[in-house]
This record gives sequence, structure tokens and C-alpha cells, in this order.
Amino acid sequence: MSYTPRLKQEFNDRIVGALKEEYSYNNVMQVPVLEKIVLSRGVGAAVADKKLIDHAVDELTLITGQKAVATISKKDVASFKLRKGMPIGAKVTLRGERMYEFLDRLVTVALPRVRDFQGVKANGFDGRGNYNLGITEQIIFPEIDIDKVNKIAGMDITFVTSAQTDKEAKSLLTELGLPFKKN
Repeated sequence: MSYTPRLKQEFNDRIVGALKEEYSYNNVMQVPVLEKIVLSRGVGAAVADKKLIDHAVDELTLITGQKAVATISKKDVASFKLRKGMPIGAKVTLRGERMYEFLDRLVTVALPRVRDFQGVKANGFDGRGNYNLGITEQIIFPEIDIDKVNKIAGMDITFVTSAQTDKEAKSLLTELGLPFKKN
């Protein structure tokens, strides 16, 4: 018997039916799904110190359980002393079971560790059914050892869905457990 993440099982068993009923889809295949989660982190100080990129890649790899890659600059910016091809950030793209595992850990363990947490903002949608969330400190993840952190830094988390509208995407993410702020 193969392992299925708890959130994926719940999505297949309960959430598909709930969304199909709420938006009166004709077919189960019309129900929006979470396609991928992208974690990215810009490291602007990496222009001066190349080791910061390695730390960012290592931390993202620890948090997600999947190897992160360094992102490189696309063009020269003289005022930032930046050259084309220099590493300037790190990112990792999660799909499938790792994506559901990460989302489960984010919602149940990491977000409740944020100081004075009242929910995530509901205005991070892009108009095409995708949601962006900014995290200010990487130490909310239990995988990160606070003694080994050389600099507190944030990251961006992007949830890419197959939803056509922001309303459908918000319903999907709410059903998956993302705690949106009440107005």
C-alpha cells in the first residue's frame, strides 16, 4: 500500500465534493486543484558575499525536503553592482505529495508560530487564481535551527491553482486549511 498525504486524501474525499457543490460544476474535472507551490527568496547581499546564496539554498532545502536551486540575475544593474549571470536568490518548486506535505506543515505548524498571528491577508491574489504569501522570518519553520541561522530573512510562497477566478482559488485554499483573515 502506498502512502498518501493527509491533505491530499482530504482533498479527494471531501474538498472536491464541497467545491463541486458550491460552484455547481458539471464535471469533477472542472474543480480547481492546487498545481504547485513555489518558495522563493531573494538574497540581495549575495552580490558582496557568495556564501549567503549557499545558506539560502540550504535553508529552503531543509524547509521543503527538496533540493533548492540558486536563481541568477538576467541583466546588469550598475547601481547594485550586479552583473548578468550572478546568483541572486534561491527557489524551490513543490508538486505532488511533497506539495501537500509542505502545505500541511505550513498550516498546522509554521503559521501558528508567527507572533500575533490572526490569519494571512486575503489580498494576495493575482486575478488569475494564484495566491502569493510573504513570510518575514524563516525561523517559524521547525526544521530551521535558530542557533545555526546567520541572518533572519523572509521568503515568498506562491500557490499556483487551476482556478479561473480569485474567488474560486480562495475557496480552494480555505478548504485546504489556509487561515485567511476575517475582515
